[in-house]
Amino acid sequence: MKLEAYNAFCAKLPHATHVVQWGGAHVWKVGGKVFAIAGWSDGKALAVTFKCSQMSFNLLKEQEGLRPAPYLASRGMLWIQRTSSESMNDAALKDYLRESHRLASLNLPKKTQRALGLNSA
Repeated sequence: MKLEAYNAFCAKLPHATHVVQWGGAHVWKVGGKVFAIAGWSDGKALAVTFKCSQMSFNLLKEQEGLRPAPYLASRGMLWIQRTSSESMNDAALKDYLRESHRLASLNLPKKTQRALGLNSA
């Protein structure tokens, strides 16, 4: 996934906001909570970091082109970084970014979730 496609996709998620910080990383947030980070790539492919469930983290962390996210995972947070598309194509990455957005929004106060129209059953 190219940076432009990543930013365009994240921009379509409800109440997503974008900031470039931490040394040029493209950071996406919902209600001030980070759900996706792109940048810091060692190779040719864009490195994309996202929040995930414990089960997804356990499944993904051992696959080619995926790893526990530097800094975040070392602090016990469930974040994966995709460094290539070997094990996860762009369509699957988009699914994980949607889920990361949802997981981040669940950490918002209930009043904020209601005000933004998020996570209502």
